[in-house]
Amino acid sequence: MSLSPTQITSLDRDLSTLEQITEPQQLTKLSLDYYHFSPILTAQLAEKRADRVIRPRTEAEVLQVAKVCVDQRIPLTVRGAGTGNYGQCIPLEGGIVLDLSLMNQIHWVKSGMACVEPGVKLAALDKAARPQGWEIRMYPSTYRTATIGGFIGGGSCGLGSVTYGMLSDRGNLNAVRVVTFEDQPQVLELRGDAVQQVNHAYGTNGIITQLEVPLAPAYPWAELIVTFEDFMTAARFGQSLGDAAGIMKKLVSIMAPPTTRYFAPLQDIIPAGQAAALLMIAESSLEAFQDLVKEFGGTIAAQKTAEEASKGTSLGEFTWNHTTLHARNINPNLTYLQVFYWSCDRVEQLYQHFGDELEFHLEFLRVGDRVIPAGLPLVHYTTEARLNEIIDYHNTQGASIANPHDYTIEGGGSGHENPEQLAFKQRVDPYGLMNPGKMRAWASVQNE
Repeated sequence: MSLSPTQITSLDRDLSTLEQITEPQQLTKLSLDYYHFSPILTAQLAEKRADRVIRPRTEAEVLQVAKVCVDQRIPLTVRGAGTGNYGQCIPLEGGIVLDLSLMNQIHWVKSGMACVEPGVKLAALDKAARPQGWEIRMYPSTYRTATIGGFIGGGSCGLGSVTYGMLSDRGNLNAVRVVTFEDQPQVLELRGDAVQQVNHAYGTNGIITQLEVPLAPAYPWAELIVTFEDFMTAARFGQSLGDAAGIMKKLVSIMAPPTTRYFAPLQDIIPAGQAAALLMIAESSLEAFQDLVKEFGGTIAAQKTAEEASKGTSLGEFTWNHTTLHARNINPNLTYLQVFYWSCDRVEQLYQHFGDELEFHLEFLRVGDRVIPAGLPLVHYTTEARLNEIIDYHNTQGASIANPHDYTIEGGGSGHENPEQLAFKQRVDPYGLMNPGKMRAWASVQNE
């Protein structure tokens, strides 16, 4: 217990009308995410626990919590559904975990926009938007359980990014309301470019209480598995599909032959030793898509209509970091990296270099004005030193790593300090109480 008797008294007295959790097993459950995908983070974070979990239902209650935490200097870590993999929502210094899952109202959906609370699940937002002809632009493979606030605070891209790019791209988040941690906490509304101050900031500089997110026109997405004799042919097919502006797609995921063996439901579909493309294609684009498959010598091994695909497990739940989840269920010694390869030529060079040590799968996404291959290759883990050698080699070859074995914003995401986010934190969290330890830039300033 890191809370002092005075702090506990204040929580009991001033927040008595709010739901507070102190039961040890629940505290453990609500203090963790999927950091255990990383053996490095497992060693660093396994014992980190909140002293209390508080579940507000309204923005006014969030302001109450903020006031008590600032007055009593209690650290606070915001939590969505806890589906992240980088330790984003793990409380390094104890204190309060603020679980926003009960703030789950969809205020409105109209004209390609939605206004929602942070605890709204992505699947619920999609369900609400589709009757009006809209859908979420992008989402992680944890779409069924992940929340929109958690995705904005700790995510970066996902299914749909092959068309709409990264969450950080201008126009992919319109506005947010955030509660500050000043002596007198207040609510700020950030619009336009100002949202980047809290986008992918791990909740280190404001509690998001409401979001306005742009939507995309809804398509009936057919799901297909296309097989190829070799991985690089499949990879170049994926690049051509990504580049094909006239073919509407939501998912272009390419699996090297070893990786598909972790997908039990797909074993009878994908022949042993063959590469596979797991795809979501608009039904209106299927004719042009089939011509592209023929051009690369692929075989359509399975196909579901959009109506069929809406029932049961989606192909998206075998891609992105769900691939790691499936693989670790069979071999828990596997870990992963998150890589921007930038070109298929670089994919090929790294694929040949690492051999069986890395098991490749690619996720194509838009970065700026082009579609590139990225991926989350599985790594047969031996030692931390070897893992760092693998990361360093990628960097020397021009591939970019978002290191999933580093719990800081800079290490696990951008790779560099963000002056805009630091300046905003200095303004709205002067005591450094929000998710302490996750922003290197703040620590650097404090140590000067």
